[in-house]
Amino acid sequence: MSKFLDFIKQRLLTLTPSQSNTIELWHLLSPRQHSPLLKQHRATMIVNRVRFFALLFAVLTPLWGLIDIMVFHSGLWMQLALLRLITSLAFGALVIFYRPSGTLLNAYWAIAILFAIPTLFYVASHSLLSAYELNDISAAVASGYAFLPFLLMVGLSIFPLSVTENILLASVLLVAQGIAGYLNWTTLNWPSFAVGFWLLILIAGVTTLASTSQLAFMMTLVRQATFDPLTQAFSRGSGKKILTLQWRNAVQYNQPLTLAFIDIDHFKAVNDSFGHDAGDTLLSEFAQTLSQNLRSSDSLLRWGGEEFLVIMANTRLEQAHSALQRIQDKGLGTRPDGAPLTVSMGLAERITDQAQSEQQLVTMADQRMYAAKRAGRNQICTRD
Repeated sequence: MSKFLDFIKQRLLTLTPSQSNTIELWHLLSPRQHSPLLKQHRATMIVNRVRFFALLFAVLTPLWGLIDIMVFHSGLWMQLALLRLITSLAFGALVIFYRPSGTLLNAYWAIAILFAIPTLFYVASHSLLSAYELNDISAAVASGYAFLPFLLMVGLSIFPLSVTENILLASVLLVAQGIAGYLNWTTLNWPSFAVGFWLLILIAGVTTLASTSQLAFMMTLVRQATFDPLTQAFSRGSGKKILTLQWRNAVQYNQPLTLAFIDIDHFKAVNDSFGHDAGDTLLSEFAQTLSQNLRSSDSLLRWGGEEFLVIMANTRLEQAHSALQRIQDKGLGTRPDGAPLTVSMGLAERITDQAQSEQQLVTMADQRMYAAKRAGRNQICTRD
């Protein structure tokens, strides 16, 4: 069984960029473990694409009304024209008034509104068309309305979405298709409806592959742009953005936020005695060991040289101290001469220390790290 699962995993990895790894493969299934920066970039892209999609629909929706005028009698095309006008205005309002905030909730609402507008139009227009007797030409034009769910399903492919998100959105469109069929129960051509429904499911599968491929490429690009190439920890530049996001979230929800400023003890001696390659290896192995022992919600940053910063969201000072003490007691690796690797840490927490900004919180943690060094190194300091 394990060999079969490994085979499936390897086949799935071939569908993603070559730089992707197994962990990122699981991240394609659900957005829960995505980094704050990935969430921000993805949310902004989704909203911007929603607005582009809405602009396209706002322009094209009323233009199709010219065809309605040519093939439908006045009673029907006037009702459809009013429906198209309302739909176009709704799309226009989405373009003008909706702005990205960098949160996934904001992006989800944007997609929900984008797909709700044409879905409601589809159900309403389908109900209107079924109430009239149509000749061959008008019936052919009316059949074009049935392609709207397929167009929307294909539209999902322009968004970088996880498998879970794709399934949820595709399910909404499938339900809308089912409702349209139910409203026309007596006149519905069931074989044709069943084929169309099956085709919609097939398109949903292809769209999911395209959408998750976009997400995979975005994850790769974000990783390359935001991670330190030596240690695979977040770089200082991207780390500052993460810290700002976590600070805003902590302030908004009145949650604790703890920072741990970490400095490797006597690191200069490693470079002087064993060379910079040995120092680079030590940094890489230390970052790997530390990240493996941190929670998935924690963020490890390389602040500079041998200095690291750990952002621990929704974590009280005493909780952070206990967790880091356990990691330190467990061991952080060895130096090139075989001696245990030790670090000095300074902790600061937003509420306990009454910090007024994320910069002040970093300064507090930095000062306490130096206090730990002055006290003899290889310890954690939580007070000035």
